[in-house]
Amino acid sequence: MVEYKVADESLAPQGKEALYIAENKMPVTSNIIRERFKKEKPLEGITIAGCLHVTKETGILARTLKAGGAEVYLCGSNPLSTQDEVAAALVEEGINVFAWHGNTTEEFYWCIRQCLDAKPNILIDDGADMIVTAHQEYSDLITSGTIIGCQEETTTGVKRFRAMEVKGKLKVPLFPVNDARCKNQFDNELGTGQGVISAIYGMHILFAGKNTVIAGYGHCSSGMALRARGLGANVTVTEVDPIKALKAKFAGYNVKPIKETLPEADVILTATGCKHVIPPKHEIFDKIKDGCILGNLGHFDIEIPTKELYEYAQEIKPIRKDVEELTFPTGKKVYLLGQGRLANLVLSEGHPSEVMDMSFGLQSLMSEFIVKNKDNFKAEIIEVPEDIDNRVGELKLKAMGIEIDELTEEQYNYIHGFEEGT
Repeated sequence: MVEYKVADESLAPQGKEALYIAENKMPVTSNIIRERFKKEKPLEGITIAGCLHVTKETGILARTLKAGGAEVYLCGSNPLSTQDEVAAALVEEGINVFAWHGNTTEEFYWCIRQCLDAKPNILIDDGADMIVTAHQEYSDLITSGTIIGCQEETTTGVKRFRAMEVKGKLKVPLFPVNDARCKNQFDNELGTGQGVISAIYGMHILFAGKNTVIAGYGHCSSGMALRARGLGANVTVTEVDPIKALKAKFAGYNVKPIKETLPEADVILTATGCKHVIPPKHEIFDKIKDGCILGNLGHFDIEIPTKELYEYAQEIKPIRKDVEELTFPTGKKVYLLGQGRLANLVLSEGHPSEVMDMSFGLQSLMSEFIVKNKDNFKAEIIEVPEDIDNRVGELKLKAMGIEIDELTEEQYNYIHGFEEGT
């Protein structure tokens, strides 16, 4: 019997339509891998719990895991990213879903606990909240060996787990899927990069000529800078890493400290994985340009100091769907997208299906890998095997009808050897 709590079961027909669109754009996950999974059932008897953005793309992953024999539980990894119609449609298909758009922090963790109560064998996380909760509240699932492996989908989550490992707190085998090339060079860079259009969805602005500040220059934010410039913006990058700052400078962007950008910035978009990118001080807030649009595309709502901005504002007024006008004591107004949460998911539909195909293809194959090799893992961070990463890339090329060269034996020996020189 399916267990669930969603916003509105009657939305299922719209969810089916959304899933249909994603199916056609995700051939690796929805076709190539799923057809094999249907025949071989590599996940038979396994329960998989995912704390993920419950979108049409995640729905395709859930379908594929279920086709492989798994019992699948889903909860949302962000209170505002769940597509309620997709959640309803998945429940009709036998997926256990605890997710609805706009849940509170208390409800968010209740949903996570419902998934963990199912005693899952594999956890797939987006931001680390489920796996950390398992360590804190469900240690019996770890000590009993019920949990055989975990996967993390985000840069933010991987950083949390690396910190846990350093302190000796990581008690499960953890695969940082985010670090695989097929994930971070496409999902992160292209998907998040395209997310700059959330400012267009939110305020219908013309990017051309706008002074746009991109906080960070990692995989996600470098893609954002590129897309903003492509739309005609004057782009300034802020960074704390000297090498990334140099990369931004030599890519042709202005590079400044965030405080220096505030008086001139028309748009500020963050994706750093860190907190308080704009320092939460009243005198700093007063430097922000009147009419500035603030949007966060990092995982949590603390990159832009949302709580402190709300406290400082004399008036908070919703002016469009998921856009609030904050009026400061000085009379200045700023426009906050999606309550400081993931603007590209709140105002739009998140990353395009085409790039999520590779990420969720990896998640599917890694779930199979974990089951096949469960007796060989230690409680540590284990990199995604290169052959699985490459296989997803090859499958994507195949689905796109693209062929590439292969190394000859002579070439392979040359680049993997040392004997042959000048």
